[in-house]
Amino acid sequence: RVPGSTPKIILEVFCKEKLFLKRQTKPLNKNIKIFINYFLGPALFIWLSYSIYRQIRNQPDLDVHLQQIKEAIYGRNAWQLWMVVMLMLVNWGIEARKWQVLLKGIQKISFLRSFKAILAGVSFALNTPNRIGEYGGRILYVEDGKRFKAVSLTIAGSFSQIIITLLMGTIGLVFLQDELSGSLGIESSAIWIKFLTGIVATVTLVCLLIYFRLNWLIKGVERLPGLSRFVEHISVLEDLNVTILLRVLSLSFTRFMVFVIQYNLLLQAMQVDVTWWQGFWAVSVLFLLLAIWPTIALLELGLRWEYSLLLFKLFSKNTVGIYATATGIWLINLALPALIGSLFILGIKIFKER
Repeated sequence: RVPGSTPKIILEVFCKEKLFLKRQTKPLNKNIKIFINYFLGPALFIWLSYSIYRQIRNQPDLDVHLQQIKEAIYGRNAWQLWMVVMLMLVNWGIEARKWQVLLKGIQKISFLRSFKAILAGVSFALNTPNRIGEYGGRILYVEDGKRFKAVSLTIAGSFSQIIITLLMGTIGLVFLQDELSGSLGIESSAIWIKFLTGIVATVTLVCLLIYFRLNWLIKGVERLPGLSRFVEHISVLEDLNVTILLRVLSLSFTRFMVFVIQYNLLLQAMQVDVTWWQGFWAVSVLFLLLAIWPTIALLELGLRWEYSLLLFKLFSKNTVGIYATATGIWLINLALPALIGSLFILGIKIFKER
């Protein structure tokens, strides 16, 4: 052997082995990607559809509620119900625009693609606590390598919606304080409602401070042992300046107003005797209660019934109409978009084939 040739031989053998392993693993990786791309979508569609169907069928007195909804479709006030359906598209369209604004810094995405991602997220969200699965559905429409950053931005968007919910819910508690304390029939109930209002108001102010100082969150994560590796993924939040944050917050407020209009329209269609002013604040408190009580979206309908009855019975005795309204909102705003989103999942390629 020529002196000094040994390292060269070792290098050649290493390169050949690396090339061999690459050739062996490439088909396997490709097959796995094909399997996930073309099997996972249909499987998710079947599973989500069955989950929604089973949950709807298991609801007590569902036939009565659906019958009243059917009557509302063909009655003289049918336009109110169809307006609620149209506003569902506006509702999720605003959320799609909000996500589009947030993603602009890492990936330009069309409104249509953003809208599909939002509905896909709703499909995943139905079976997860507090709809956390929504993040997983959305990032399927984000390019590889940017998905962790997209999750951070999605959380920022959800945080803005929570802030609006807390803010409007706090004001709603103030306006409905007398009615709520009177309905509970407990002497100290007014004090407890004021106490709850104070807590929610404090939490809202803290959330607002964090929202406009997201860099504090990043610095906090950097100092925590074992979490520093996530800084790279959440550092994208530093690019969200005050202008973007205010824009996202305003979109969240607009979306909240759409929620309230939907609920009031459906209350009128179901002949629940509630004025728009009363309905506005009752719905605000309703969404506050749903936000602070963790649940799975598929089980959320039962909570919607209980909270709706608690709040709207302050003004109306039409129990069936109140239940039918809660059922209709759930079907229109969650179940229907989830089914549409599951259809979009059928066409998703989670990985790019190479």
